[in-house]
Amino acid sequence: MASRLQIQEDDSVLLRVTHSNLKSFSADVRLSLQTTVESVKEKLWRKCGTSVNSMCIELYDDANAKISDLTDNSRPLGFYSPLDGYRLHVIDLDPSSVSSGGWLEDTSLVEKYSISEEAYSKRDGTFRKFKGTLASQNPSAFGNKVPDNYMEDLCANIKVGDRCEVEPGEKRGVVKFVGCAENLAPGFWVGVQYDEPLGKHDGMVKGVRYFDCPSLHGAMVRPDKVKTSPSKASAILFQVGDYPERDPFDADASAILFQVGDYPERDPFDADEI
Repeated sequence: MASRLQIQEDDSVLLRVTHSNLKSFSADVRLSLQTTVESVKEKLWRKCGTSVNSMCIELYDDANAKISDLTDNSRPLGFYSPLDGYRLHVIDLDPSSVSSGGWLEDTSLVEKYSISEEAYSKRDGTFRKFKGTLASQNPSAFGNKVPDNYMEDLCANIKVGDRCEVEPGEKRGVVKFVGCAENLAPGFWVGVQYDEPLGKHDGMVKGVRYFDCPSLHGAMVRPDKVKTSPSKASAILFQVGDYPERDPFDADASAILFQVGDYPERDPFDADEI
């Protein structure tokens, strides 16, 4: 005996729900067309908090045109002929509703807890007292590890306009800036315009212009002393003197010097050159 496969037609619709008091509220719900309006209100109450007795529902089409008001609680939802993508707009008629006035969305309306400075100082177990205990045990941990005059003495013989050479890489250029940089780490910095595009910027660092130069010719480096051994990854050799521009067609200038020894890998996150 042959058997017939019966497929029941889907009698549900996917509707979007908005709320009169909750401007940021939006939800998608699938409802059966056989469900009564009262049952729809009960489901929406669980989503938006508006009670069934204080709820009025409006139906809008996908073009945002109003179709009808769902005023008869006993009628099925299908009576109002909603389609997928239509919108149910919930209106909260309760003037004392918790959702009125933006109390559920505007956090500025919520009273914030505050405590006076005197009362906070008298409390035990606060972060301030914890930090003070750590500072007393290890003062250097909370101090400025890099003083404002860091490497100032090394800048005594470095002047704007001097020819220079920066290591690693024997990059030659002209000194364009000497001093502290307000948006960089404390201490003294030297701005260099390289002869070739070996830099990182055009003299502007983090929105502050320290000098002018062509794009990718500028760098901010530490005026560090000459290192006899490259044991420190961030060691930068900064030499000032008579360094003429290299002739790109000079065979000696293009020679690469390899030295064998204890040369550790450089830290890619080192910030001695910016």
